[in-house]
Amino acid sequence: MAQEFSRTDRIADQMQRDLSELIRSSLKDPRLGMVTVNQVTVARDLGYSDVYVTLLTAEDLDADAEEVKTTIKILNGAAGFLRTELSRMIRLRTIPQLRFHFDASVKRGRQLDNLIKQARKKDNDQSEG
Repeated sequence: MAQEFSRTDRIADQMQRDLSELIRSSLKDPRLGMVTVNQVTVARDLGYSDVYVTLLTAEDLDADAEEVKTTIKILNGAAGFLRTELSRMIRLRTIPQLRFHFDASVKRGRQLDNLIKQARKKDNDQSEG
């Protein structure tokens, strides 16, 4: 029977939990808003990991928004500190380099949800009329 999760998936899940806690408790930059770590992907050789985050401070942010750019810049600047703290929490020979990215899937999900609601409302209106 095949493995249910690969090693890199288990490491990514643990990194996601630990990074969420570290960002919330250890980073004291006042420019940093409420950040949620949505997903972490780890390369097979553990050389790097991509961390996808969203911001809860504003509803409809694009990746080009100034607040998003500032937050990603702060997180990428703190990547060394976060990596060091992760090495204390996770016992691995090497901790992957952290690369932070903005995840726009929440905004896209809201847009799709609104489109579905509009289509259902239109169908209901047509069936009544």
